[in-house]
Amino acid sequence: MPELRIIRSYAGVQDSHKIESYIQRGGYQALPKALGMDPDDIIDLIKRAGLRGRGGAGFPTGVKWGFIQRDSKKPIYLCCNADESEPGSFKDREIIEQDPHQMLEGIIIGCYTINSHKSYIYIRGEMPYGAGVLERALEEAYENGYLGKNILNSGFDLDVVVFRGAGAYICGEETGLLESIEGKNGEPRPKPPFPAQSGLFGCPTIVNNVETLAFVPHIINRGAEWFSEIGTPKNTGTKIYGLCGQINNPGLYELPLGIPLRELIDEYGGGVPGGRKVKAVSPGGSSAPLLTADELDLKMDFDTLSEVGSMLGTAGVTVIDDSTCMVRVAQNLAHFYRDESCGQCVQCREGTWWLEKMLTMIEEGRGRMEYIDTLLDACSQMRGTTICALADGCAMPVESIVKKFRHEFEEHIKLGKCPFEREHMGEWS
Repeated sequence: MPELRIIRSYAGVQDSHKIESYIQRGGYQALPKALGMDPDDIIDLIKRAGLRGRGGAGFPTGVKWGFIQRDSKKPIYLCCNADESEPGSFKDREIIEQDPHQMLEGIIIGCYTINSHKSYIYIRGEMPYGAGVLERALEEAYENGYLGKNILNSGFDLDVVVFRGAGAYICGEETGLLESIEGKNGEPRPKPPFPAQSGLFGCPTIVNNVETLAFVPHIINRGAEWFSEIGTPKNTGTKIYGLCGQINNPGLYELPLGIPLRELIDEYGGGVPGGRKVKAVSPGGSSAPLLTADELDLKMDFDTLSEVGSMLGTAGVTVIDDSTCMVRVAQNLAHFYRDESCGQCVQCREGTWWLEKMLTMIEEGRGRMEYIDTLLDACSQMRGTTICALADGCAMPVESIVKKFRHEFEEHIKLGKCPFEREHMGEWS
C-alpha cells in the first residue's frame, strides 16, 4: 500500500513552506468556506469526521472545541502545542518546517469556531529554524489578508503569536505550556479546572497539537464522510508514524490508522539492519509501554494499543533489536524522565530518581534480586498519583520492560555485570 499523503502532500515539493506553494496545492480554500459556516456546524463536522487529537491522548477534537462557551465575557485563546519533546517523535517539526500554512489555516479555522481572537503557537526552544519558518509564514498570512483585521471581509479578527519555549519537556503538557506562556515556571496545574474553563491567563482556552490542526482544512474541504472512511471505526483518518531506532529506513510515513505494526516495520521501515530480529518496540514515543516481538501484528490505533496495555501516543515508533540490553533501555528512559521532572510531586521527583538509581546498579552489576520487585512496586506507586502524566510516562515503559524482560534483569544480577557487549549494542546504548 503506498503512503497516503494528506498532511504530507508537501513531501518532495520545492519551497513547500512558502505561501505560494501552499495555495498552489489547494491551501487557504477551506478558510473562506469555514468563515461562511456556523461555528456549531464546524464542530459537528469535526465530530462526525472522528478527528482525534494527534498529540498523544487521542481525545476527540470536536468534543474539545465544544467545551468552550463562545459567549464568554473573557477573551478566548487557542494554543497550538508545537513543543514536540517526546523522544522518538519528530512529525510536528517536519510539518512546521515544510508546510506551516497548513497548520496555520487550521489554527484560523479553529479560532473562528471557538470565537478566539488571539492564538499562540508554543514551539520548542531547540527548534530555532522552525520558529523562523513560522515567523515568516505569519508575515505572509498577514500580507495576504488571512490574519489581522476583518479576515477575507468576514468581520472576524485574529492575531497569532509565536512563543518560543526554553526546552523543557514538561511544557509539552498543556497546562505546563500555559504556565510557560504566562511567564512562570513550566509546572503543570491540577485539574479541574480544565483549560476550556480556566486556561491561559484564567480564560477559556483550547490546546491542540500541530498535526491535529493541520487536518482541519482537509476535513472542511472534503467532508466528514471522506475522513471517516479512512482508518478504522473510532480511529479515523491517517496518522504520521515516525520510525526510528534500529531500522533500515527511518523516517515519517503517513498511513491510515490501524495499519499493523509488522507491516509498518517490515514494508515501510525495511526491517532491522544486519539480519537481526526485533526484540521490542516502543509504539508511541518514549512514554508508551513497550511491545515484544510477539505483539507485532497489533493494529496501530488508539483503541487497539490501549486494550493491550500500551498506547499509540505520538506514534513515534522506536524499534529495538536483539543486540540491545533492555536493562540499559530502562535505565536510559528513567534518566530522561528524572532529568525532566519539574519536581512538584513527590512520586515523580523521588520515584524517577529511585528508578534510575536501582536500574543503574543492576546494569553495573551491583543489583540484588529484590530490586526487581522494588522497581515494580515503585512504578505502581507512581502511576496515576501526580498532577500530570510525567511520572506515568516513566513508570509505564519501565514497568513493561521489567515484566516482559525480567530474565535479563535476573541475568545481570546473577553474573554481576551486563551480559551484552556494549560495542555491539545499537543507539539505545
